[in-house]
Amino acid sequence: MSTTLPAPLPDALAPERGDVARTYLVKTLGCQMNVHDSEHMAGMLEQAGYVAASPVQAAAEDADVIVINTCAVRENAADKLYGNLGRLAASKRARPGMQIAVGGCLAQKDRAGIVDRAPWVDVVFGTHNLDVLPVLLERARHNAAAQVEIEESLKVFPSTLPTRRESVYAGWVSISVGCNNTCTFCIVPHLRGKERDRRPGEILAEVEALVSQGAIEVTLLGQNVNSYGVEFGDRGAFARLLRATGAIEGLERVRFTSPHPAAFTDDVIEAMAQTPTVMPQLHMPLQSGSDRILRAMRRSYRSDRFLGILDRVRAAMPDAAITTDIIVGFPGETEEDFAETLRVVEASRFSSAFTFQYSPRPGTPAFDLTDEIPKAVVQERFLRLTALQDRIAHEENQAQVGRTVEVLVAEAEGRKDDATHRVTGRAADNRLVHLALPDGDVDVPRPGDLVSVTVTHAAPYHLVADSALTGGTFAVRRTAAGDAWDRRQSGQDEHSHGGAGDACGTGGPAGPVVLGLPTFARR
Repeated sequence: MSTTLPAPLPDALAPERGDVARTYLVKTLGCQMNVHDSEHMAGMLEQAGYVAASPVQAAAEDADVIVINTCAVRENAADKLYGNLGRLAASKRARPGMQIAVGGCLAQKDRAGIVDRAPWVDVVFGTHNLDVLPVLLERARHNAAAQVEIEESLKVFPSTLPTRRESVYAGWVSISVGCNNTCTFCIVPHLRGKERDRRPGEILAEVEALVSQGAIEVTLLGQNVNSYGVEFGDRGAFARLLRATGAIEGLERVRFTSPHPAAFTDDVIEAMAQTPTVMPQLHMPLQSGSDRILRAMRRSYRSDRFLGILDRVRAAMPDAAITTDIIVGFPGETEEDFAETLRVVEASRFSSAFTFQYSPRPGTPAFDLTDEIPKAVVQERFLRLTALQDRIAHEENQAQVGRTVEVLVAEAEGRKDDATHRVTGRAADNRLVHLALPDGDVDVPRPGDLVSVTVTHAAPYHLVADSALTGGTFAVRRTAAGDAWDRRQSGQDEHSHGGAGDACGTGGPAGPVVLGLPTFARR
């Protein structure tokens, strides 16, 4: 197997430089796949010679290039995009040479309509051609005209692109793109295309590269992650991939999202339970507890199968935390249908749930359904559902009090950490934990370090571990990820470019890791 690294843009396509390099900011709307796509966009811009805006500049949206990576799943997606664009119009008028680019799912859907509605946008590109962003920016500057380029199918697998990782201790790894399901409410297959699976060797090489950079946690990503292998006809591929990923030396935590209940098989549960580094956490989208509504949604499972999966997961991993997605108010949903959703939620004991009011999306089969539920009814049901889930989440978290958990310290998850003198991170089951530091001269854990603490308090959606304040459990395990975070902060991380060359540098000590990933020539 041979490897080659992505080449930097030719000088003719690199951004013009004066005394200061052009700065950029990528704003992300939407799911984890979009977050990871934004990391690719940032990596390509840095390889092309742009420099990330500082945190102060980013907060003020003060950059030479601003990229908005859009989502199209919810009805208000367009409102979010055009709200952002309207605000940026004044910034662009005040900043000569500033450029605005729009990418992602809504760009794939609306195309040139974005420029028609917001003519100050310079570049529009879709989900299938992330790699063209730097070239389109330079072409728009050269031609003084907006550039719109949308491909109908994937041209370059995003994971072969350079990547500016936002976290040095945890990373996203895409194992597939696209989706072969036909859920009537979902526009993703139309915008992301049919499922395309990466070869296992390529995925494992990317994980190994991340670990060599200091990461100790990875999350495997796919629109329907557990159907991995369908493209090359291997139904057991995902379970084997979990085991192989979990066996990589130096990797401590493996997660994945999002699976589909219809394709969730017992070999995956066995792989989770038997691989110590695969975390006891599962996100399993329910969408509705009503079998009638599931049929209307074209979700090819029923509530009994869904609950059976949860039972088998908990039999294999009693401490597993399970989360979900639920839609309220799908066309034709009756009070009896909604009662079924409440029944399944009560039985499922989710640790948390992402709950949504149904959002009609043009281009989906459900958009043409006429039996729309009145807004007031949807809102009332939504409030009942969230109240039930809040109660269950609180009860499930209260059961954690007194347990000792190992927390991977994060960089910026606790908004009140400074005021409460705590640090924040995630337990193995992905619960958010705020933990107190002991008084006196203490070895303060760094982002990426692991800390064992005992849970002392519970709220619906977080835990508090103040055991250190009473002389209880508080043990810091310093990790390679914490060391990598130190190097990044001091600007001494010699490996931050992943071999992609100095053009990928962050230009300062606070920049995230940039990984120029290898592409593989098959023999």
